[in-house]
Amino acid sequence: MIFDIQPHERDIFNLISACAKELSCEAYVVGGYVRDRILNRPSKDMDIVCIGSGIDLAESVGSKLTPNARVTVYRRFGTAMLMHGNLEIEFVGARKESYRSDSRKPSVENGTLEDDQNRRDLTINVLAVSLNQHNFGEIIDPFDGLGDIGRKLIRTPLEPGKTFSDDPLRMMRAVRFANQLEFTIHPDTLKAIPLYKNRIDIVSKERILIELNKIMATPKPSVGFKLLFDTELLQIIFPEMARLHGVDEINGRRHKDNFYHTLEVLDNLCRKTNNLWLRWAAVMHDIAKPPTKRYDAKVGWTFHGHEALGASMVPRIFKRMKLPMDHKMKYVQKLVRLHLRPISLTKENVTDSAIRRLLFEAGDDIDDLMLLCEADITSKNPNKVKRYLENYEMVRTMLKEVEEKDNLRNWQPPVSGELIMETFNIPPSRQVGEIKTAIREAILDGNIPNEVGAAKAFMIEKGKELGLVVV
Repeated sequence: MIFDIQPHERDIFNLISACAKELSCEAYVVGGYVRDRILNRPSKDMDIVCIGSGIDLAESVGSKLTPNARVTVYRRFGTAMLMHGNLEIEFVGARKESYRSDSRKPSVENGTLEDDQNRRDLTINVLAVSLNQHNFGEIIDPFDGLGDIGRKLIRTPLEPGKTFSDDPLRMMRAVRFANQLEFTIHPDTLKAIPLYKNRIDIVSKERILIELNKIMATPKPSVGFKLLFDTELLQIIFPEMARLHGVDEINGRRHKDNFYHTLEVLDNLCRKTNNLWLRWAAVMHDIAKPPTKRYDAKVGWTFHGHEALGASMVPRIFKRMKLPMDHKMKYVQKLVRLHLRPISLTKENVTDSAIRRLLFEAGDDIDDLMLLCEADITSKNPNKVKRYLENYEMVRTMLKEVEEKDNLRNWQPPVSGELIMETFNIPPSRQVGEIKTAIREAILDGNIPNEVGAAKAFMIEKGKELGLVVV
């Protein structure tokens, strides 16, 4: 079969072909670029396998592009990369790999195209397009990857156990591609994953996280997470999430399965936002339900305090999984801690003070918090769903009204600690903190307006109560 070369590809393909001929080597476009073009998916990465030196081929191609392309060389790995328009092209020599059972690092030596294709993860990623004059544009497909694309099938090129044992991350890649492409994993490939699941321990947390984030970025991540759970990979890489699975029953009273509930919340949210960290907040929002689960004979199953405990678990999980320990972690932690607060505001006789406090604590993330809360509605009763959504719309209206009146989003105190110290001529002390806290509480309770003048007057009165004198 001949690859349908598009006009925007022809020039770069011809140039690589000419350079390969000049160097007396062979060159092929391989892997994801070929797969995505056949599937009509956009691709910004192109891999070129050279039967020879990939670095020499890259430098030759780079020198002939106009203007000359900057070639970045990674001699340790035998690879080189250059940018051509919006396309990142990586060149590598064909490799043959062998692995020891206790290592994820292969012994690498030069190989043929067949060797290079044999070492790849999935049949749909084995496809190669020749850039050589004698068969230019021909698709080399030794494992029927084209057929698997047509059948929407994820399958390993070699016996699954060998493929997964050589690089255990391939188990997660099989799940991720099934999720991304809406393909089915071949039964033999799927059965092999639980058998080799423990090999995932030798894979770095950073590589695992890349695959998890790609699953999380799909339109329906629940598919990937269910596959991870069913193949027992999730229990190893994210045990806290796996522990959400299951239902207990006492005296005929059951609680919902919090694993599948979490996946519903995640999918609901994905229909509204591409925000990766808001999606992580959805995954984590009930993460502490297993350790807080209790049975009360009067009310049934309870999970009291799961939002507070969940927030305290977020940093530990982020650190272990190599998620970023910066403002992104703080953002997820905040949303987990606050995710029950908006529902409490749907009760009757909610005060402006309660609204102010939520605005104060959520700051600019209030809109994301409301999206998470609305996604958390997973009832199968349409009347309940309608009522809950109407309640949240009421909360949104109250938030808007109080925000417009009091300007509390990302609130900064109208009176600083420095002004308090200057007013009373005192050094940094407990009294400064007490006055600042009293001002904040007075504003949030609605006792004084969120204005500098009112806050200063309150500061002076509070200082007098503490025995301080204005200087």
